[in-house]
Amino acid sequence: MLGKRGSRSRTVLRVLVRLTRGVALAVALVAVVGFALRQTNVLDRHFIFFPERDLEGDPGQAGLEFEDVFFTASDGVRLHGWFVPAESRTTLVWFHGNAGNIGHRVDNLSLLHRRTGLSIFIFDYRGYGRSEGDISEEGTYLDGQAALNYVRLEIGRDLETDVILFGRSLGAGVAVEMAVRNRVRGLILESAFSSVRGMAKRVYPLLPSAVVASFLKTDYDSLSKIRGVEAPLLVLHGDRDDVVPMEQGLELFEAANEPKRFYTIRGAGHNDTYVVGGDEYFQTLREFVLDPTGS
Repeated sequence: MLGKRGSRSRTVLRVLVRLTRGVALAVALVAVVGFALRQTNVLDRHFIFFPERDLEGDPGQAGLEFEDVFFTASDGVRLHGWFVPAESRTTLVWFHGNAGNIGHRVDNLSLLHRRTGLSIFIFDYRGYGRSEGDISEEGTYLDGQAALNYVRLEIGRDLETDVILFGRSLGAGVAVEMAVRNRVRGLILESAFSSVRGMAKRVYPLLPSAVVASFLKTDYDSLSKIRGVEAPLLVLHGDRDDVVPMEQGLELFEAANEPKRFYTIRGAGHNDTYVVGGDEYFQTLREFVLDPTGS
């Protein structure tokens, strides 16, 4: 009997060894594939960034005077944007979301300009619209800094007294990074997420964080950065946002320093905030721009 038991034990042990080797091989394969995908930025470009090249319109078609602007990032990438002037020196620098290009924001831009009276500078990240280059998270930071440099040096705005950063959706991640690097008048985050990995955990709750991290190079970890922002903060979020749940915006707000304000856009989804929000939405923006600290 002992011989049979010993034989069975050895058989079970061999099976366990094979299973362990199989699991180890699978983990190693995932790691190798994940590393390759991270290095090539393949998944990021196909599942996070959705740039379009053709501009469907410009501010002139909405009856706005504007300057067609080209400027260069520190790594030599040529970028494109629009400056829509107003009587106010206060300038909103707009960091848009992950899809389309600035041509898809003309209606939104027109309403913001008319209802707030602000000058607006909006631009396309590399790979979007008429901006050259290939998109990446680090690239968007270079582009954002180049935009602020242009506003400061060519338009003549003082960042600390004249410039409000406005980041929507993925653009909120860029705006947070810029607010950490630069002293600005204020920071507005709309429909913002805490991080790409934070979003992935909510969409795929059973997927281990390490697996997500191994496949995606992009993160836009605003949650860990927001404590480094000293500028006054306004967070806006639609309570019917089915792309980025409002809890994400609240999480960022709770982690941020004072002074800060949170505004719930009742009935708004992810892309209709400026339409559904109506007068109260624009009044909230105007009040923040006039007195960011709420004093």
